[in-house]
Amino acid sequence: MTLSLAPPRLLSRLRHPLSLATGAAILTVGVGAVLVVAAGTDPSTAWAALDEGMFGSPYSVGTSLNSAAVLALIATGFSVAHRAGLVNVGGEGQLCAGGLAAAATGLALPVQVPAAVGIPLTLCAGFLGGAGWAWIAALLKTRRGTSEVITTLLLNFVGAGAVSVAVHEEGLLRQQVTSSETLPQSQALAEGARLPLIAGAQSPATAIVVVAAVAVVVTAVVLRYTGTGLKLTSVGHSPAASARLGLPVSRLQEGGLAVAGGLAGLAGACLVASAPYVLAEHFSSGYGFTGLVVGLLARGSLTAVAAVSLLLGFLTSGGINLQLAAGVPASSVQIVQSVLVLLIAAAMLWSNRRAGGTV
Repeated sequence: MTLSLAPPRLLSRLRHPLSLATGAAILTVGVGAVLVVAAGTDPSTAWAALDEGMFGSPYSVGTSLNSAAVLALIATGFSVAHRAGLVNVGGEGQLCAGGLAAAATGLALPVQVPAAVGIPLTLCAGFLGGAGWAWIAALLKTRRGTSEVITTLLLNFVGAGAVSVAVHEEGLLRQQVTSSETLPQSQALAEGARLPLIAGAQSPATAIVVVAAVAVVVTAVVLRYTGTGLKLTSVGHSPAASARLGLPVSRLQEGGLAVAGGLAGLAGACLVASAPYVLAEHFSSGYGFTGLVVGLLARGSLTAVAAVSLLLGFLTSGGINLQLAAGVPASSVQIVQSVLVLLIAAAMLWSNRRAGGTV
């Protein structure tokens, strides 16, 4: 009897998001090794460069953790909206809106504002900015039936355009132009609005790591153990049945998408509140779209959100050093990252089909 139960348990463990991510990472390493050899680089040299870029110094680790924290915040928000049956593809625009709101707030604060006041105000402004941006799509969804996929996607371009306008116009947020070499960016935020370092001067890791960790844990608890999480799950499974049970479907959908936007906006605020403490054009570096990928791969599992965010965060930092130290083309690094995403997606698709009894 015990033997007959072992294979299903083993398959269940293999279908776990962490197991799938680990297997995909191992296969990706193999693909990366093939590309390194094809580029004419010694594998041992390439591995040393990759390891150095990921774990070789406090600076490398700190940079990786900061990147992973931004991805985790965006992916956590995606998971909240997904629980309510919505697909939020507007993380990039919401991140831009949050960064814009945070920059405006941080620049408006007095120079001597204490950190205990300035940092919460700046981060709250970012959260509200992102939430408000997502709420536009939420209202169109609940009041007019417009697909949130379309509206959040289009709002990405509007958000990026708003940042561009703000940092190019002196009447808005652009720093005073003193010469033709003055960069189109804002002034630096007040000292009290800047996120503190958490690992000493040698590491760039900031409090965004703590913020992201708290956000992931709190969201996981709310979604799994509270009535709000149960209501969101019900709405996600069947809005019609939930409405018949008396649940405020529209309000829950609007709230879920607003929270998703708020977390992306919080990520944008943290980027602005980190060195060099300015709002600049393209400051997001595409985090919103990468965070969307993390959310899709995690499939609503907050544990998987943390794991995949760390994986991509460290891989990105290692890939940069791989280009610089080992001479591996940037395209090879992009191929490796794309292969990783495809493998995880394919493995999870296989997992879902096996769990559903189809092949």
